[in-house]
Amino acid sequence: MKPDNRVSPHADRMLLARPVFLPGTVFRTAVESRVDRYFGEQRLHRTGGRKLAVKAVILSVWLLASYVALVFAAATWWQALPAALSLAFAIAGFGFNVQHDGNHGAFSERPWINKAAGYGLDLVGGSSYFWHAKHNLAHHTYTNVAGADDDIDMGGLARLSLHDKRRSLHRYQQFYMWFLYGFLLLKWQLVDDFRVLLSARVAGRRTARPRGGDLFALILGKAVVLGLAWGLPLLSHRWPLVAAFYLGVVGLVGIIIGVVFQLAHCVEGAAFSSPAASDRRLPRDWATHQVESTVNFAPRSRWLTWYVGGLNYQIEHHLFPRVSHVHYPQLAPLVAATSAEHGVKYHCHPSFGAALRSHFRFLRQMGRPEPRPAS
Repeated sequence: MKPDNRVSPHADRMLLARPVFLPGTVFRTAVESRVDRYFGEQRLHRTGGRKLAVKAVILSVWLLASYVALVFAAATWWQALPAALSLAFAIAGFGFNVQHDGNHGAFSERPWINKAAGYGLDLVGGSSYFWHAKHNLAHHTYTNVAGADDDIDMGGLARLSLHDKRRSLHRYQQFYMWFLYGFLLLKWQLVDDFRVLLSARVAGRRTARPRGGDLFALILGKAVVLGLAWGLPLLSHRWPLVAAFYLGVVGLVGIIIGVVFQLAHCVEGAAFSSPAASDRRLPRDWATHQVESTVNFAPRSRWLTWYVGGLNYQIEHHLFPRVSHVHYPQLAPLVAATSAEHGVKYHCHPSFGAALRSHFRFLRQMGRPEPRPAS
């Protein structure tokens, strides 16, 4: 069935109203109780602890060594190329593991350590302040909800939901979107944060502008990125070479993070919703919505789990965002079993390749003139 694209006289007012989930069910109580029992029996803290601290050091050293090798050690293009590839993967890995857990308050039990880890996003070009509104609130609360989840709004360049208007170019989005992911970090660094700063809006909703230390951190982060990406390299390299490697590194980072996040929500099996026009109600309760709008992938791949910071276990992450990703492999069987007991659809692609193929089919399906709902 096609979505109703008619605009009501109260459309502006209704768009500003928050979508409303159905009342909580026994599923949420059951899954939270089972996870609480796990942490109690194992006598574990929900944060990353020493395990994540060691991981953060490894990733930080990897990132720093790659940067030094690219900017100061490489004398030829064939020496610079592997250093640039290493730097791109290090930046993405740092973001997946350090800033992500930090900004969710899951890195440490100490708030100041979480804050410091979260500032890691500012050092690679984003804004930890606006991340809270865009990611923690808009995306995590209203995952795959049309008009409320900013992550599925492609501004007309792609169609990721049946509730979005289809354009003729979407017929080819399964081919060109992989290229557009390469602009994700560049756009984030140079456009998105400044646009939110000026408009004070995320996903159509008002958000407070940063002040004091938060504003200083945003400006300092942008200045540091500018200095690291252009200032230092230009001291010893010609600007065309600096520009080429800058675009190459941020492009590859964009593809890595874009693909990893898309494989959890924009694949076959992930549910998409749109609030009812009359009362803004959604068809599910919050916990069921989080499970059914999210898909895990490659759960048996230890190296991938380590590198992407457990983001291949996005179901567990969406249910328990303040739990560090180091615990997700142990929580997944508990969540899957509880979902099965309560009739909640729990989807998981067995491998990274299977998830990539599913994303390709999803994009193709959404771009068709008469798309059918993904299943």
